[in-house]
Amino acid sequence: MADDSAAGPSGFACPLPLRDYPHVVMGHGGGGVLSRDLIDHVFLPAFSNPLLDRLGDSTVVDIASDMPRGCRLALSTDSYVVRPLFFPGGSIGDLAINGTVNDLAMSGARPLYITAGFVIEEGLPLGDLAEVARRMGAAAARAGVRIVTGDTKVVERGHGDGVYVNTAGVGVVPAGITIGAEVIRDGDVVLASGTFGDHGMAIMSVREGLEFEAAITSDTAPLHGLVAAMLAVCPTIRALRDPTRGGVATSLVEIATASGMGIELDESSIPVRPVVAAACEILGLDPLQVANEGKLLAIVPADEADRVLAAMRAHDHGGEAVAIGRAVARHSGMVVMRTAIGGTRVIPMPLGEQLPRIC
Repeated sequence: MADDSAAGPSGFACPLPLRDYPHVVMGHGGGGVLSRDLIDHVFLPAFSNPLLDRLGDSTVVDIASDMPRGCRLALSTDSYVVRPLFFPGGSIGDLAINGTVNDLAMSGARPLYITAGFVIEEGLPLGDLAEVARRMGAAAARAGVRIVTGDTKVVERGHGDGVYVNTAGVGVVPAGITIGAEVIRDGDVVLASGTFGDHGMAIMSVREGLEFEAAITSDTAPLHGLVAAMLAVCPTIRALRDPTRGGVATSLVEIATASGMGIELDESSIPVRPVVAAACEILGLDPLQVANEGKLLAIVPADEADRVLAAMRAHDHGGEAVAIGRAVARHSGMVVMRTAIGGTRVIPMPLGEQLPRIC
């Protein structure tokens, strides 16, 4: 069967009365029969689990059963407004799950639960909404997390651009794991789990109608399994980031600023696919400032770098992992690139968002 990750919505069918409404109407957000039908025939089939199926105003979870002694809670929240809703390699539904999972994973957490809120525009085809929910439920199943509570609101036509998704995530951090920029030391190695810029350029290729010899697809993926494999061989990982909006440049500048260290990158080691580099050149973009949705940056002790790299390369989401630089005591708070011709240049944080509505 062909991969439908880049395809648009299809195959939506449901019982009456939703069948009488091929598009979302204001009544779907009114709290009455239409709202209940939306839940029963769109969201529950996609997200169903014993906790969500209670349909209370809140969900009570036995968090103690998921927390061995010494564990701590990790919490995250995010909103997703990507345009278009469906793109090569994913959709707003995939992003909502994977992005939340990854935010938790960057603190070393094992994600457990996700909440989901939907702001839906009047006039959105119900088939589109059902497909977003289906993909979101499938992404949650792949990541091993449960969507345990949620909410829907409908806004007037022209005020919502299809659908926006808000999430919150809950996870547990194992005892003994402390990840943060404040523990970075001189000589620590900067690792990347794979190529940069894939997600942002997949979105832009659709928006701008660009076609290339090779397809550009989003890298959206859940990274908590990769992080767990890395922590298994190196519990003393210093810092982790998923370089989403603002890309690698923003993430590394934030790390340098928070740690008081400098970061030196090796230009020849920066992983960018040729087709992505070509697309960035056409659009005048820096791949280091383009969003990623399935890659991570890790800063690890120098004597552990080879072992962590091996663990990353053995994982499905880290097969192209490389070392790209080091933390250094000089030029505190700055990120610099050593170029192929032997010079250096400063890597700044972007002034604003190069590619709006990317996640």
